[in-house]
Amino acid sequence: MAFQTEYEFELPRGYVDEQGTLHKRGVMRLATAADEILPMKDPRVQSNPGYLSVILLARVVTKLGDLRHIDTRTIEKLFTADLTYLQSLYRHINEMEPPKLHTACPKCDHEFEVEVDFLSVTEGHS
Repeated sequence: MAFQTEYEFELPRGYVDEQGTLHKRGVMRLATAADEILPMKDPRVQSNPGYLSVILLARVVTKLGDLRHIDTRTIEKLFTADLTYLQSLYRHINEMEPPKLHTACPKCDHEFEVEVDFLSVTEGHS
């Protein structure tokens, strides 16, 4: 199975362009580190942290209907249901699934898998 980097979607309501054309189908790619870091320097994010999602979506939505270019103005004009849908899709495709380790109980030899969470810190253990 190939590693998937692009995900097709269909907006619940759709984006209506200036000519009145409705665009519902699109493609979102996986986010990169730059997608998450570079918008933090943008003055619009510094004055309004909620604007971060608009910039992120403008960077990762690579196709929306017949539009040739998706930018922050496009994302700003989405209906709130569509914005919420894309934010949810972004979180879903970019969340990291914790790796699993196949192991066995040292007492009974029962084999099982354990999720390894590198992001959590356990207090009191070194």
